[in-house]
Amino acid sequence: MSDLDLSSVQIANTSDARGSACPGPLLEAKKGIGKVKVGEVLEIYSNDSGTRTDIPAWAGKVGHEYLGMVAAEGYDKHFIRRKK
Repeated sequence: MSDLDLSSVQIANTSDARGSACPGPLLEAKKGIGKVKVGEVLEIYSNDSGTRTDIPAWAGKVGHEYLGMVAAEGYDKHFIRRKK
């Protein structure tokens, strides 16, 4: 998905993991995905560079859809659609 597509995605919940180092953002993603329904999108804020590989890998491993990332000012916004 492009940034334009991601900017129009409806977000069901946001987990803010800014300021937390690995594995903090991943733990926030795990908690956050449980707060959204199947088919809904979780947005995760993180300024830990490891999140750029950790979150997509985790999402794929557990069966969710990683939609992509948008760089914001000083942090990244990651988008995951709950699939199960």
